[in-house]
Amino acid sequence: MKKVVLAYSGGLDTSFCAVYLSKKLGYEIHAVTVNTGGFSAEEIKDIEKRALLLGVNTYTCIDAVESYYNSCVKYLIYGNVLKNNTYPLSVSAERTIQAKSIADYAKKINADAVAHGSTGAGNDQVRFDVIFNILCPNIEIITPIRDLKLSREAEIEFLKENQVEMNFEKAMYSINKGLWGTSVGGKETLTSHQYLPETAFPSQLEKSEADKTEVILHFKEGEIIGINETLFSHPSEAILHLEYLAAPFAIGRDIHVGDTIVGIKGRVGFEAASALIILKAHHLLEKHTLSKFQLNLKSQLADWYGSWLHEGLFLDPALRDIETFFTNTQKTVSGKVIVTLLPYRFILNGIESENDLMASKFGSYGEMNLGWSGEDVKGYSKIISNSLTIYHQVNENKI
Repeated sequence: MKKVVLAYSGGLDTSFCAVYLSKKLGYEIHAVTVNTGGFSAEEIKDIEKRALLLGVNTYTCIDAVESYYNSCVKYLIYGNVLKNNTYPLSVSAERTIQAKSIADYAKKINADAVAHGSTGAGNDQVRFDVIFNILCPNIEIITPIRDLKLSREAEIEFLKENQVEMNFEKAMYSINKGLWGTSVGGKETLTSHQYLPETAFPSQLEKSEADKTEVILHFKEGEIIGINETLFSHPSEAILHLEYLAAPFAIGRDIHVGDTIVGIKGRVGFEAASALIILKAHHLLEKHTLSKFQLNLKSQLADWYGSWLHEGLFLDPALRDIETFFTNTQKTVSGKVIVTLLPYRFILNGIESENDLMASKFGSYGEMNLGWSGEDVKGYSKIISNSLTIYHQVNENKI
């Protein structure tokens, strides 16, 4: 029998693939879950149990949480990357490390093929295929749902016909959970006007206005290392802990609208409390500790970095170059950011840092100056406006 490594999450799509690859195509199936922060130990055990019940030959879980942070999430924070000023690239980022892990495992066991449950309408098909084409070009890529052009309803019907039991009502929504957030897709996101129902999100509102909570985020050279009095051995632990604190407030929900890799507009819901709080807190700290032109260059490169990552081009060496620049800018980005958590929102109260460039000894904006005189400003204003003064005098009757 030919061996196929199936990227398996335990959801509707990958459950369909497991049954189809075995019963219809006759493959020896090696299911692999790449945990990028979306599963607890108990959930992994349940996923393994379901996989074996579906008839896979072996099941493996690869813990990629720390490597995911080290290779990707860290730089999303350094760059304050939000796709279309909205989306923290929750799924876009994790697909890269998942595909890399699957490719490495397939080569390790000398698999004949790799398989994933992407449809033919979304971005993930490209992200998986691109990584597989680069890292294991001689291994066949199998994509049953894309090739058969199946709807979620058709997948459910097939599984029912094959006596597979699962929560099909929950399966009506496609949910991908990871360290950097959770995406939620369903019938509402296929429209342009409907919002997702409360029940579609994995976290539910448990707090009221009276429960507002202040948290202090500790950053060292751009990385989050602690929350309140707790310091963590790895930043990924701090991210997960902040999610634990913020999720009951239902913070970080939105719908991202953007251009897909395959050329159509698309919508996806997401819930990313920890990611959004950290990105905004980090950006605030940077605004106090970086120079004017560092901030300007970073914002431009962040757009490029996010776009390449979104398009599945994470292995382009240009991203390594941008990461080097990002890393160099973080030398002074250390300190505390004080944040208040409330239902559906959060407030950035301010920062404390030894590297704060807003130090009062240099002057207070709108109040007083200590580094220049009024005469200095008069001369500077005349010089900087001189070229435009000439332009407008020469072209007075033409513009």
